[in-house]
Amino acid sequence: MKKNDFLHKHQKTLAPLLSLVLIILVTASVTPGFLKITFVDGHLFGSLVDILHRGTPTALVALGMAVVIATRGIDLSVGAVIAICGAVTAVLTVNTDWPVWIVILCALGTGALCGLWNGILVSVFNIQPIVATLILMVAGRGIAQMITEGQIVTFHSEVLDAIGNGYFLAFPIRVWIAIGLILLTVIVMRKTALGLFIESVGANVRASRLVGIEARLLVMSAYVFSGFCAGLSGIILAADIRGADANNAGLWLELDAILAVVLAGASLAGGRIYLLLTVVGVLIIQTLTTAILTSGLPVQYNLVVKATIILAVLLIQSPKTRQWLSGLFPKKEGDKKGSTTP
Repeated sequence: MKKNDFLHKHQKTLAPLLSLVLIILVTASVTPGFLKITFVDGHLFGSLVDILHRGTPTALVALGMAVVIATRGIDLSVGAVIAICGAVTAVLTVNTDWPVWIVILCALGTGALCGLWNGILVSVFNIQPIVATLILMVAGRGIAQMITEGQIVTFHSEVLDAIGNGYFLAFPIRVWIAIGLILLTVIVMRKTALGLFIESVGANVRASRLVGIEARLLVMSAYVFSGFCAGLSGIILAADIRGADANNAGLWLELDAILAVVLAGASLAGGRIYLLLTVVGVLIIQTLTTAILTSGLPVQYNLVVKATIILAVLLIQSPKTRQWLSGLFPKKEGDKKGSTTP
C-alpha cells in the first residue's frame, strides 16, 4: 500500500493518536522526568502510570457514553450516577454486614437502574436525550446526599481498597478492570450484530425499524450500559478515597466523557462507534490534566489552558483540516480505482 493511500484510509485513526503523542512529547520536553517509570516492590510508578490510574474512571464513563452517542443520544447524568453509586457503596459497606460482592452488585445495579430510567424517558416517552438525562443530572446529587444524609461517609474494606488503589502484575487493578470491560465491549460491538444494529439506529432510526430492528430496546440498552459503566466508575472513585462525597464525586466527568468521544472522531449526530479511539481521547484529556498540574501553573489557569489545547486538537481533527491535508497528498487516478472506502 502506498503512503498516500495509507494516509487517506487511516487519517481519522491517526489524528487522535498523533495528537496524543504530540502532547506527551511536548509535556516531556517541559517537565523533567515525565517519561520516567520506576519499578518498586512489584509496582510501576511514574507520570504515565498515573495517567492510566487517574484516567480509568473517565475511560469507563466514556465507554458507555460512546455507545449512547452512537444511538444519537447523550447522557448528562453520568456524574450524578457516579455520586449515587458511590454513596450506595459506602453506606452499605458501613451499615450492613453484607459480603463486599453483594455491595458491589447493588451499586452496579443502581447504576443500571439509573440508566434504565434514562432509557425509558428517551425511548418510550420520546423525551429529548439532553433533557431526559438533565433531569437525573440535577436530581442525582440530591439523591446521593439523601443516601449519605448529607455527610461524607468513610469506610474500610480490603477488597474495595484493592479495587481503588491495589496492583496486579505491576499495574493498578482498576486499569485491568477497565481493560477487561473495554475489550469485552469491543468484542460485542465488533464481532456481533449488536454493534451494527446500534450504529444503524443512530444513523437512521426509521429505516432500522422498517427492517425489524427493535430500536427502542437498543436505545434503552445503551443507556443501561452507560449507567452500568458510571456505576463501576463510582465504585472505583469511592474505593479510591475510601468514602463517598455526594457533592464532588464525578463532578463534571460527563463533560470529559463527551469530549473524549468527540476527540475520537465520533459525531454527536449518531452512527459509527469508535471505542478504542475514545480511550485515546481519554488519554489525551488525562495527559493534559497531568501536564497542567505538574507544570506549576496557577490553579485558576488550569481549565483555560486545558480548553485551549483541546480546542487546538479538535481543530486539527476537523473535517476542514483533513480536507486541507488531503489536498497536500492528492490521490492519483489509478490509486482511486484500486482503493476502498473504510
